[in-house]
Amino acid sequence: MSTLFTRILTGELPGRFVWEDEKAAAFLSIAPLTPGHTLVVPRQEVDRWTDADGELLAHCVSVAQKIGQGVRKAWDAPRAGLIIAGFEVPHMHIHVAPAWDMGDFDFSKAEVEKDETKLDEAADRLRAALRELGHV
Repeated sequence: MSTLFTRILTGELPGRFVWEDEKAAAFLSIAPLTPGHTLVVPRQEVDRWTDADGELLAHCVSVAQKIGQGVRKAWDAPRAGLIIAGFEVPHMHIHVAPAWDMGDFDFSKAEVEKDETKLDEAADRLRAALRELGHV
């Protein structure tokens, strides 16, 4: 059975993609911790990051690093946070978000963004930063 993320990756469900390659993709979270909160997801369905092939995990972390550089630039943030939690969807994913303090990592504050234009604007802003950095 396909995971929610596989359905997004295959286009069955919508996603605001900011990165795509043969091994992974990155798209905005619909329940952002901060504006620009992005999920890096391998195309291969792997439940736990600890079960991922080392090469795939390294690739996803490399993509996450580029996304992190992009969110810092796009939102002029002092840090980019990286979290691998794995409870929400049984498909490995790396959370990357601009961060200003430790409170920005509180998942209990994440709410589904009802204004889709905010998500579209965040995706455009991040794509532009990634282009400026030479990542896309």
